[in-house]
Amino acid sequence: MTQSEDSRPSAQEGGHTDPGSGWDLHCHTVFSDGTMTPSQMVGEAIQAGLEGVAITDHDTNAGWQEAEEASRRSGLPLIQGTEITAQDGPVSVHMLAYLYDPDDGAMRDLFERTRRARMTRTRTMVDRIARDYPITWEGVLAQVKEGGRTTIGRPHIADALVAAGVYENRSQAFAGACSSDSPYYLPTPSPTTDQVLKAVKEAGGVVVIAHPGAVNRNPVLLSDERIAALSGQGLDGLEVWHRDNPPSERTRLLGLARRYGLLVTGGSDWHGRGKPNRIGENTTGRETVEEIVNRGRGRAPIGLRGR
Repeated sequence: MTQSEDSRPSAQEGGHTDPGSGWDLHCHTVFSDGTMTPSQMVGEAIQAGLEGVAITDHDTNAGWQEAEEASRRSGLPLIQGTEITAQDGPVSVHMLAYLYDPDDGAMRDLFERTRRARMTRTRTMVDRIARDYPITWEGVLAQVKEGGRTTIGRPHIADALVAAGVYENRSQAFAGACSSDSPYYLPTPSPTTDQVLKAVKEAGGVVVIAHPGAVNRNPVLLSDERIAALSGQGLDGLEVWHRDNPPSERTRLLGLARRYGLLVTGGSDWHGRGKPNRIGENTTGRETVEEIVNRGRGRAPIGLRGR
């Protein structure tokens, strides 16, 4: 799904409507809940005709090295990032952190705490689901592609249910036992948006809120007031061009971006075969990418000139 003609952004608003142009700044690999390796991600981006790509696995940077090696071999520019799960009152917020220092102590601690909490939460959910479905913890671990370096979560439970023959694919599992509305669901233990923003900025990174208008994900969205407050704390941008943001929310988010001087980005939220999202279906223009690179102080991009 590409952006519709009536929602086409201007050059200053950071997006592209044509598939196969610009940068895809939101992609997942086997180091979290994607189905392809970072090397395969780079290959898919090249095949799609993209100018560059970002790796943004959930709550980890374990795939950065492989992605960097693939970028250098192929010549496709790369931005290293992470999608960090945070909580803002009743709202679950995903924050895309780009070009931060992966060796920063606060970032390491944040990821380690989140990974431990995610593991406990996932195992408890599996125990609950196993009362009604033929699923085991060992079956879930069998879906994990990179062992202890993988951020484990609901997608791996979904894949285990598919492997057990309960559902035909991951999407069906997420509509069923893995749904956030199911009796088995537990919320993801997460740091606050304020904590994430502070840690990433101190590590030299750039922060963009992922799919902030995704009404299909959250019954409650970040309010204008909370986005304004986070902007005052150093928030850099909003991912407006995403398939889960309906047109009305795109309009709202573009208005907020203009009002508070926030960058506007686009990304596919690609997971390989794990979701129907196609790499490059929503993208970010070169000028916005260059501004992200200029602001990033913790890590140099691959194949692009820095500050």
